Amino acid sequence: MPFVRWLRRNLVVIAGLVTLGYLLLPNVVVTVFSFNKPKGRFNYEWQAFSLDAWKNPCGVADMCGSLSLSLQIALWATIGATVLGTMIAFALVRYRFRARGAVNSLIFLPMAMPEVVMAASLLTLFLNMGAQLGFWTILIAHIMFCLSFVVTAVKARVMSMDPRLEQAAQDLYAGPVQTFVRVTLPIAAPGIAAGALLAFALSFDDFIITNFNAGSTVTFPMFVWGSAQRGTPVQINVIGTTMFIVAVLFVLAAMLLGKRKNKAV
Repeated sequence: MPFVRWLRRNLVVIAGLVTLGYLLLPNVVVTVFSFNKPKGRFNYEWQAFSLDAWKNPCGVADMCGSLSLSLQIALWATIGATVLGTMIAFALVRYRFRARGAVNSLIFLPMAMPEVVMAASLLTLFLNMGAQLGFWTILIAHIMFCLSFVVTAVKARVMSMDPRLEQAAQDLYAGPVQTFVRVTLPIAAPGIAAGALLAFALSFDDFIITNFNAGSTVTFPMFVWGSAQRGTPVQINVIGTTMFIVAVLFVLAAMLLGKRKNKAV
């Protein structure tokens, strides 16, 4: 039958689209309910269409303050984890030293370890050091658990690099710094960018480790969790929808840039 043959040819595509739709379903629900006007405190049932939350996204007390704090922490954690993770990745791939195998194995521990265990360990460390819980303890904790993801992303890119390109630059009398800036760094840039974006998303979204080491500081995920106990303002859906749209725009921009580069080549 023609339909059966068509189904066999497109089965993988159909399965992929169904899976993608399933993954995006929560985002669709969040977006739809960002236009809701609930009668009570909880935004769980559709009542009426409204743009009030979009017109006043900071209408809930302390929400935009916690959002700004989360963005600051995510930005600085991304910078710190990306710089350190890139250097560690290059060291693990390019150099031979004692305990290199052990370091390679230890890098994966934060990714395999349950977050609650890492959160409790970091809290114990900070308390033993006499550190005051707050912005800086959150930032240090975020850099520590984002570091492994950056190293993994950058390491995969560095391992696939052709060393002959750097050797060719050196044959053309390029110095070490010039070779790194003009040859090595542009080739490794996609891996570094992927690690940085992953670190930003993980840092901004983290709740468990942040909750253990925040003290009286309230980030956006902690604000959302606290609001869920008393009521869920529609503005939370607005922020979530905005973050989703920004992420999609980043992906589309990256795809367009990749297509332009391929056409240029």
